Amino acid sequence: MYKYNDFDTAFLAERNAQFRAQVERRIDGSLTEDEFKPLRLMNGLYLQLHAYMLRVAIPYGTLNSDQMRTLALLAEKWDKGYGHFTTRQNIQYNWPKLRDVPDMLDALGEVGLHAIQTSGNTIRNVTSDHFAAAAKDELTDPRPYAELIRQWSTDHPEFQFLGRKFKIAITGSSNDRAVTRAHDIGLRMVERDGVAGFEVIVGGGLGRTPLIGKVIRDYLPQADLLPYLESVLAVYNLLGRRDNKYKARIKITVLENGIDTIREMVEERFEERRKAFDGTDQLLLEEIKAHFTPPKLRGGNVETYLAAYDADPVFRSWADTNLAAHRDDNHAIVTISIKAHGQTPGDATAAQMRAMADLAERFGYNELRISHEQNVILPHVHKSDLPALHAALKDHGLATANVGLISDIIACPGMDYCALATARSIPVAQEIATRFEELKLEHEVGHLQIKISGCINACGHHHVGHIGILGLDRAGVENYQITLGGDATETAAIGTRTGPGFAYDEIVPAVERLITAYLSLRDSAEETFLQTYRRVGMDPFKAALYPEAQKKVA
Repeated sequence: MYKYNDFDTAFLAERNAQFRAQVERRIDGSLTEDEFKPLRLMNGLYLQLHAYMLRVAIPYGTLNSDQMRTLALLAEKWDKGYGHFTTRQNIQYNWPKLRDVPDMLDALGEVGLHAIQTSGNTIRNVTSDHFAAAAKDELTDPRPYAELIRQWSTDHPEFQFLGRKFKIAITGSSNDRAVTRAHDIGLRMVERDGVAGFEVIVGGGLGRTPLIGKVIRDYLPQADLLPYLESVLAVYNLLGRRDNKYKARIKITVLENGIDTIREMVEERFEERRKAFDGTDQLLLEEIKAHFTPPKLRGGNVETYLAAYDADPVFRSWADTNLAAHRDDNHAIVTISIKAHGQTPGDATAAQMRAMADLAERFGYNELRISHEQNVILPHVHKSDLPALHAALKDHGLATANVGLISDIIACPGMDYCALATARSIPVAQEIATRFEELKLEHEVGHLQIKISGCINACGHHHVGHIGILGLDRAGVENYQITLGGDATETAAIGTRTGPGFAYDEIVPAVERLITAYLSLRDSAEETFLQTYRRVGMDPFKAALYPEAQKKVA
């Protein structure tokens, strides 16, 4: 993973010192809140419903153990003992005191972390496949390119005051685990004549107008990455709406002007902008790649793993759900669920963060990942170590065997924390998880993604959930709309709304009716909820969801 050099360290120290002075001026009254707002947003500091919130970038979701321990330190010393991992591969602290934030930023800087451009109308934290450099299905590790984009975009003078925030995601696999088609720009590594390049997707996004991105270039040579991105941003900066913030995203620019017009304008600017790139970016890329040398994987047999798998049903259940295929057959990718039934999705205590850091050092080559699904990954674990790892995870409440199942819910903070939210998300997620744990159904149901947002901004990605839940305010009462058939993968789709929403106390029974219908409709235990929905359509699910309406028709 990338390590800061002297320039990086000095740059960050100067930024933090500037912000410390700005905080002091806000505290002594020299700056009003309106004057302070753009300054704090440049440093990842929000004013939420109850307190300030600090959002820390975890670039392309990659951490080492020391960095994870520092995240634990921030939670323990300056917050309430926990942090919240987000769908942007960031971590949020919901209760810092303003006077403490500069100390938090300095502590982050000591281990090569920051909060720059985690907010504001600029290029946000670049996200990536959380299985990068480990997955069997990967063409190449996308993270060096994500780091190149991070360095290029940080304080880029042309793109600090865009019409709206701008999000970029990159994957090196044909199996999209980075939701590239729901980003302002999505990059997918592809191969042509044996040479890796990029498929470039633009105009994706969720929120008020959910849209799947369109391919603007089916193949872009690696050397052209930065000038092409710069050209896309330049066209957006020129054409993007600034009269209405709800229409200021590039997805609206593409929708209103058409992908062909946007492509023509981007290509025209690309021919000019690429002349300014003299190859320095490619030299930098080679330096960056040297930081991403894969760990030297150890050999040895896996008999310990096989014996435990055969003898221990609890371990077997965890292995079946929480492990993914590694490029080396003697290793596995381990997803640590931080969604124990009834807990807040994405929250991890300081003690749990330290435990995961220790386990990464002991079993995982000192590397951790954060997924957009709000879980933590050890990307390289020798199979012989899996029984010991599982036992240690159990000791810390981190061995829940539910990855990809109904209780592995993505949820935004909702009205419990967020000033923008119009309904609660966290309690709904907790009650759904608890209910299906009581029913002992989630393993029978199998792969199912529920995503919950507490407002139309869709931070919980509800539009691309197999079952999406959107909480809204209806005359002062929480009302929850359901969508079906969303998909965040390479076959991305926006879910379809089922009909009228449900009150808070009705939403869990409504989800239960949907699951009961699915179990009766599926062809076999192997047919997933999404596959069944695509085969039979909305009507059977709608009939189950609104039984009273069916009675009236009859």
